[in-house]
Amino acid sequence: MDDQLISTGVAGLDNVLGGGWRPNRMYLIEGTPGSGKTTLALQFLREGARRGEPVLYVTLSETEKELRGVAKSHGWDLDGVVIREMLPSQESLQPDEQYTMFHPSEVELSETTIKILADVETLKPARVVFDSLSELRLLSGNSLRYRRQILALKQFFAGRACTVLLLDDMTAIEHDLQVQSIAHAVLRLEQISSDYGTARRRLTMLKFRGQQFRGGYHDYKINRGGVVVFPRLIAAEHADGGESHRLLSGIEALDDLLGGGLESGTSTLIVGAPGTGKSTIAMQFAISAAERGERSALFLFDESRSTLSSRCVGLGMSLEPHLKSGRIMLRQIDPAELSPGELVHDICHSVTEHGAKIVVIDSLNGYLNAMPNERFLILHLHELLTFLGRSGAATMLIGAQHGLIGSQMQSPVDASYLADAVILMRYFETNGEVRQAISVVKKRGGAHERTIRDFSMDGQGLRVGPPLRQFRGILTGVPVLAEDPRGGKEK
Repeated sequence: MDDQLISTGVAGLDNVLGGGWRPNRMYLIEGTPGSGKTTLALQFLREGARRGEPVLYVTLSETEKELRGVAKSHGWDLDGVVIREMLPSQESLQPDEQYTMFHPSEVELSETTIKILADVETLKPARVVFDSLSELRLLSGNSLRYRRQILALKQFFAGRACTVLLLDDMTAIEHDLQVQSIAHAVLRLEQISSDYGTARRRLTMLKFRGQQFRGGYHDYKINRGGVVVFPRLIAAEHADGGESHRLLSGIEALDDLLGGGLESGTSTLIVGAPGTGKSTIAMQFAISAAERGERSALFLFDESRSTLSSRCVGLGMSLEPHLKSGRIMLRQIDPAELSPGELVHDICHSVTEHGAKIVVIDSLNGYLNAMPNERFLILHLHELLTFLGRSGAATMLIGAQHGLIGSQMQSPVDASYLADAVILMRYFETNGEVRQAISVVKKRGGAHERTIRDFSMDGQGLRVGPPLRQFRGILTGVPVLAEDPRGGKEK
């Protein structure tokens, strides 16, 4: 049926398009060389061939051998895909074959068009790809003839139950909008080179007549196996995960400080100087969940798996058995190689497919390095935390502040207003010793302790001590003994 959408062969792109392409229409895919147009087109044709449809690839710039080389690099065979080369023959390079009375465009365009239409009439394909329009543009000679040629192709295919993809490599000196106005939909692929790390790729739908699609930019990458698209996360599209329940750390004093532990569907920001125990607290919650039979997902930017495992052994925390059982999933993130869209996709996948009840992002500093700037990080975090909350997962964000001691500690990005709870870790100095303190400064929807407690880590694990009532000014880093109400200073 004409109203039934057909798959592009890329699940993520189908999601962006609202289900796929409308059949029997002409579409434009534009992007600079290397952005993945040919790979995307081959996936589209292979999907048609898989469904038993006759499909045709018309190449005006690459040879069939080159196309089969592309397919081989992805581990594909092109069984069922008919490839037609429309390249100038070797004889056309001979001086005797050069046109003198007519401009080459007047002869070559007609010859090329006749060959293409003859193949279509013989094969009667359901899917056709033209690669690329830049050659057709050059053969046309001028913009008027080029537009008429595209309109003629559109009219020709209109009554032949055929879905057509036109590939444009955007190599024209002046990028015109003529084909965009003719095509039923326009998909643009972009490749962005950063100062450091791998190139980032993203796509956007410029238009799609009569179809609701997911707007904005969506990250994608080209793997062995084809193009993989990561649709932009829209949290409002997902339903709430149901009633919340408490997640305990297994340390009674820490749970008391948090007013009875963490609630599922909430986000907690643990912020403080490096080495104060932020990641260790998150690990304590993950291990405690694993011991209850629940799953957790850890996304590490700053620490390797081996370092984390060694640190847990030194603290008497049993991490490795839970990693082997799969109750704790660990992903090492390289922000120079991973796009923000892929990261969000992996985090969401850990919850929807693997059932993670606790998600740890360690740290926001590393997450920031994967983002263009802080403004986009906040937008990404807002959507991500909303989605995780609706899914019923408890999210723990680690934020390392600049500096070690003092009240003027600064964070590279302020996400405290996004989080439902904020745990503050601090160093302070007393009696020639550097000690650590922990406090909960914010918790939405529930009571929590307002005290500042002593905090330490040793071979027996984490220790949350009694409130540090004998000090005043702990958050300054250099507290003083508080005055005893009965006179003098407390001991």
